[in-house]
Amino acid sequence: MTAALLQGSRAIADSAIAAGCRFFAGYPMLPFTDLLEAMSAKMPDVGGTCINADSEIEAVNMALGAGAAGARAATGSCGQGIALMQEAIAEAALNEVPLVVFNMARGQQDYWQATRGGGWGDYRTLTLAPKDVAEAVTHTQLLFHLADTYRAPVCLYGDYLVAHTHMSVDVGPLDFGPLPDKSWALDGTAGGTGHARQIWTWAMGRDDAPGPGPDVHWRRLAEKFAAMGDVEARHESFRCEDAEWVIVSFGTAGPFIDYVVEELRAEGVRVGSFRPITLWPFPETPLYEAAGRARGVLVYEVNAGQMVDDVRLAVRGQVPVRFIGGVSIDSSGMRQGDLLTVAAIRSRVMGAIAAGPEANR
Repeated sequence: MTAALLQGSRAIADSAIAAGCRFFAGYPMLPFTDLLEAMSAKMPDVGGTCINADSEIEAVNMALGAGAAGARAATGSCGQGIALMQEAIAEAALNEVPLVVFNMARGQQDYWQATRGGGWGDYRTLTLAPKDVAEAVTHTQLLFHLADTYRAPVCLYGDYLVAHTHMSVDVGPLDFGPLPDKSWALDGTAGGTGHARQIWTWAMGRDDAPGPGPDVHWRRLAEKFAAMGDVEARHESFRCEDAEWVIVSFGTAGPFIDYVVEELRAEGVRVGSFRPITLWPFPETPLYEAAGRARGVLVYEVNAGQMVDDVRLAVRGQVPVRFIGGVSIDSSGMRQGDLLTVAAIRSRVMGAIAAGPEANR
């Protein structure tokens, strides 16, 4: 493949298809609608299926069924629709069904939803938050790989900027290494053999083939998610080696923060940036190390303060942590507002630095 100028939603659709996605279901809700339309246009050409479901609940359960049958399957919405999908996402996690969920969010107010979830039981949802279209293309294919690797639902946290920005990207298939087989899939091949397969949250099995039961099954799942948390945390840092102030952001706020860091560095202000790429698992250790070299940590997210909780947990009281973001939505309700500008970020960063570390506790 060669690079092409693509709108974000189209690029993500092409990347999902390059990763082998052959089933997609969703319900139109901006800014997710563009991704659903792109998948509906492209899936027939590769022998895939895209369904415009009657609701988000129908869409996620269709995708859950396709994933259980062994297909690379995906669904999505914006945060409001993802809220309706939470029970089925939990079922996918507890049934160990690979599934990719695209949250094309209306801002940065879905952080807690992505990292804490609203389903039932002990489960976590590995979530990648790309900073731009190019990263979203890579993340999309990586997420299908991780879903199959761990037999778990995973999430891409995008937004209006990712969905609608045009960027030159290469959407050719990426190789992330070998995967376990899908001998567990309910694909009908074991029918009539006496060795029928079963996927069930409670893992009770059948009379002729009893399963481990819920206690053993759920303990093993807890161990699996703990292991994921140990090895899958990702981050990006910029100019943190000698930074007196580390600014933490996520998703599409990251490039704006990096621009401000460059400006302030040119003026002799020793700042750096830290961006969790995985919202869960949160990259606690590298942030702890970066904070240990600084005078303070500033958290810039466009919401009322959500990721700041994880930042404080990661920093563990080494230095003061101050939230300098805030709620900022434009009049459409679809996009981040005036706070996602270089001028606003610079003003809040400089105000926090001028106040000093003690004022930031």
